Amino acid sequence: MTPATTFAGRKVALFGLGGSGLATLRALRAGGADVLAWDDSPESAARARDQGFTVSDLRDADWSDFAALVLAPGVPLTHPVPHWTVDKAKAAGIEIIGDIELFCRERARIAPGAPFVAITGTNGKSTTTALIAHILGRAGRDVQMGGNIGTAILSLAPPAPDRVHVIELSSFQIDLTPSLDPSIGVLLNVTPDHLDRHGTLQLYAAIKARLIAGSDLAVVGIDDAPSRAIADAVTGPVVRVHVGAQTPDGGLAARDGVVFGANDGLRADLAGIGTLRGAHNWQNAAVAIAVVRALGLDPGNILAGLKSFPGLPHRMEEVGGRGRVLFVNDSKATNADSTEKALTAFHDIHWILGGKAKAGGIESLAPLFGRVAHAYLIGAASDTFAATLEGRVPYTRCGTLDVATAKAAEAAAASGAAEPVVLLSPACASYDQFRSFEDRGDRFRGLVRALIG
Repeated sequence: MTPATTFAGRKVALFGLGGSGLATLRALRAGGADVLAWDDSPESAARARDQGFTVSDLRDADWSDFAALVLAPGVPLTHPVPHWTVDKAKAAGIEIIGDIELFCRERARIAPGAPFVAITGTNGKSTTTALIAHILGRAGRDVQMGGNIGTAILSLAPPAPDRVHVIELSSFQIDLTPSLDPSIGVLLNVTPDHLDRHGTLQLYAAIKARLIAGSDLAVVGIDDAPSRAIADAVTGPVVRVHVGAQTPDGGLAARDGVVFGANDGLRADLAGIGTLRGAHNWQNAAVAIAVVRALGLDPGNILAGLKSFPGLPHRMEEVGGRGRVLFVNDSKATNADSTEKALTAFHDIHWILGGKAKAGGIESLAPLFGRVAHAYLIGAASDTFAATLEGRVPYTRCGTLDVATAKAAEAAAASGAAEPVVLLSPACASYDQFRSFEDRGDRFRGLVRALIG
């Protein structure tokens, strides 16, 4: 744990008692703060109370007593309307911050030079964060990974000169971190997302840009216009990363599964690394290489880390093979944009899709339908997706995941393709049939393992 000592002896309001909220509550109490916590969910409030924390409805509190409001990142700060706690905090004239801000203040107090890598972007954050942490850890570095992935940041060990914090940050978390100042800041890409929370693409991009503006070294993917503009506005050192033929000056490029530098002889061949398939993963790898090079790793350790990267569960996870057939769990693809990455990475695809559809459905994936040998529809989106696929992709209505997996495996094995792929990439939320995308992916993994013995 990282005790949050910067509010020692003062009273703080905390709203949001999910996983990161409870971690923040523990860190504030360990740091000597007097915390009054609340959550609109009775179950979450009861869980915190059962763990011995002071829990009381903040509507009844005297807000003039508080030094700050610590807000969970999922709670609306500005759009569509501010949460009621935000209005109360503003009326009382107190600051509104999140757990990442508490970490940044603690780092500034106890170890201001401690390595702190912060990664953001619309897509690829989790893979890039995990890859950077894996390469560093395999090379023997003391690495703490968390934030928007896995462990809440204040549950990690405290900052120290020889300890690297590798932290994934969402736009929600950045919005609550006014003094964000990583030693290396990463921006992968900016595409429309969370606009219900931020209002416009411009405002969303501006929040992402704050991470880069506060960094000692910026690493920026420049394959979209908003990210290029952010890179161009950087006044300090910046490494530009491009997926394409041309290497940016002083930066890195990735093409045909190879990452290479401008004039330094760098060449990292990703061929045969199943966890880094596809152009989006070439960018992730190039960004990771830029970061770990800046942290002093040599080419041998970098290449060894890339080759041994196990990937993330539920994100193009290679579950196993049976004969020529590869089974891939991409349950984390809960929208068409995420599924696009998987469809781009494979050919001869037996595609399992469906669930609770997102706005826009799968029409945007039409340019990739030629890669699909057959589609297997599950869940509530079956009728809608069937209408989109009609006359373009052969499909079978399967209803449930177990039926779809069995039919896809049988058809893939009987196909004449050299390397057929059974791909679960639903392009949908899971809540019509499963508790979460993890639950859905775990179920698929179990079905495949039963098939392949």
